[in-house]
Amino acid sequence: MSFGKTTPILRVFDEAKAREFYIEFLGFAVDWEHRFAEGMPLYLQVSKSDCVLHLSEHHGDCSPGAAVRIETDELEAFHKQLNAAGYPYAKPGLETMPWGCKEMKIADPFGNRLIFTDAIST
Repeated sequence: MSFGKTTPILRVFDEAKAREFYIEFLGFAVDWEHRFAEGMPLYLQVSKSDCVLHLSEHHGDCSPGAAVRIETDELEAFHKQLNAAGYPYAKPGLETMPWGCKEMKIADPFGNRLIFTDAIST
């Protein structure tokens, strides 16, 4: 038995704010987006390297306030990049955890928490 990659779905409420946070601030790329018709909720896939997230305005897809851990081997450089970006709504810190890894926690505009970590699973 085998399982594939996990792709979290995060609830968003405002397309412009989602793009500002995920694309402009965090540097994710839009892979694709879908709407059933004009004026309907957006469903969007964004990625940064091997990290893939789905962002959904659909109320039945997920609940706001999720937490997602994202592994990176360049946490300190990413931390510096984000703090230099001048995004007015987040100035993430870098924290050394009791178990030895470092983490950077950022809340998106919709209450979802992204926890970037240098703890790399094998």
